[in-house]
Amino acid sequence: MDNKNIEEYDYVIIGSGFGGSVSALRLAEKGYRVLVIEKGKWFKAKDFPKTNWNLKKWLWEPRLKLHGFFKMTYLNHVTVLSGVGVGGGSLTYANTLPVPKKDFFNSGSWVGLKDWEKELQPHYDLAYNMLGAEENPYFGPADELIKELSVDLNREKDFDTTKVAVHFGESGKTVDDPYFNGKGPERTGCIHCGACMTGCRHNAKNTLDKNYLYLAQQLGVTIIAEHEVFDVLPINDTNEEDGYEVFFKSSTGKQKKKTVIAKNIIFSGGVMGTVPLLLKLKEKKSLPNLSEMIGCNIRTNNESLLLLTSTEKNPKDYTKGIAIGSILHIDKNSHLEPVRYGKGSSFFKMLTIPSVQHKLAIVRILGVFGILFKAPIKLLKTIFTTKYSTRTTVLLFMQTLDSTLRFKLGKVTQLKTVKESVEAPSGFIPEASKLAKILGKKVKAIPYSNFADVLLGTPTTAHILGGAVMGEDKTKGVIDKDNKVFGYKNMYVCDGSMISANPGVNPSLSITAITELAMSKIPNKENN
Repeated sequence: MDNKNIEEYDYVIIGSGFGGSVSALRLAEKGYRVLVIEKGKWFKAKDFPKTNWNLKKWLWEPRLKLHGFFKMTYLNHVTVLSGVGVGGGSLTYANTLPVPKKDFFNSGSWVGLKDWEKELQPHYDLAYNMLGAEENPYFGPADELIKELSVDLNREKDFDTTKVAVHFGESGKTVDDPYFNGKGPERTGCIHCGACMTGCRHNAKNTLDKNYLYLAQQLGVTIIAEHEVFDVLPINDTNEEDGYEVFFKSSTGKQKKKTVIAKNIIFSGGVMGTVPLLLKLKEKKSLPNLSEMIGCNIRTNNESLLLLTSTEKNPKDYTKGIAIGSILHIDKNSHLEPVRYGKGSSFFKMLTIPSVQHKLAIVRILGVFGILFKAPIKLLKTIFTTKYSTRTTVLLFMQTLDSTLRFKLGKVTQLKTVKESVEAPSGFIPEASKLAKILGKKVKAIPYSNFADVLLGTPTTAHILGGAVMGEDKTKGVIDKDNKVFGYKNMYVCDGSMISANPGVNPSLSITAITELAMSKIPNKENN
């Protein structure tokens, strides 16, 4: 190929989530010419839907002409919820920024490569500052419900507020940039509407386009949205120092395919972007030297999502607050968080059925019909309520206990999963079910789950991790302790697929901190 007329960059970053955004800013500060390619769209406050019934603006499924920022992927062992768009998962996540417990740093494939807890501490602090982390100052009815549970369980001391990427300030008041000495955009105080996960329409959520990406663009970083990378080829098979050709095409239309040249590549498309791409690049021999470990050590954060819809005569408004405003530590391995959507966002009602836990599918299905006979009025009230989101609390239960899957390319679907650990991640966690039943009695609710959880026995996760983990060498991982890809020079992975142990909490802060560490190892560009 004649490369004379092809644009060249020092770094091409594939994806703009927490890893890609951090990489873009830090490399630009070091003097490098950087291009970010993102398959999703740009979203401004006015672009976000008022409710998740506006599927065109909310869901990402280009084959159906849906170009939103929230993606659901149904696989044979797990249902994955993920984010798409400039800013990646920050557009739709619940803002929480917890540091994992000690076990995270001392387990998994990265154990022993560094003293991770000590090494990452300053980068966690930096990430907090960059993401505008604040303690949630307001408890809504859902938080009060969990606080009441903590008293019942004699664990009141284990109930706490969350640290979140939200500008609280004065509710509804717009102020000049409060974070970056005036270099960032204006921010508006949170109004506690509960709509964080359908996109913040009120300029309070500190999404990545308001910090890392915003500052990166000021330093000259180019961001191309609505395009997807489909191939990466070394320019010279015998000398990777010459760089790579990156081939990409429109993800929302039928525009002409494009090519750029990059000295360095950073894969930052998240697990659902990076892992399938690396698997394809290895299979088609574009990057044949990639580790055989691609797709291994996939984790779901061992979580359970259960929904409670109150059938009380005069229920409280459970939309009030931020997406997740509190947390209850159940034991050393587990915690519970109440999750909320804003008024009118009741689409998930269509995807859930009463939660019945059993190893046999037939027993679970019969159990659903059993609830119809045992509690017909309560069930009908739940189904036909016109105020679903105001009556509903989502219970997010997570554990640090470990189980893993492996991703492979599918023949019918893009991806398939196979069991890797002795036990595959399960949609049924007895402790979560027990807590849901206790809380259900308090608000006269029947616990519900994703229909796939009940019918197939699989879990739903918003925190899919791994697939390109760290290891001592390419037989144990895809990348080394500095995020460099085994088998290729000038190539990195910086996103959720690099997470090499189970954090048991939202991984966004950890992805940010680990990427900050990786970028700190890259020297400034010579002749800047």
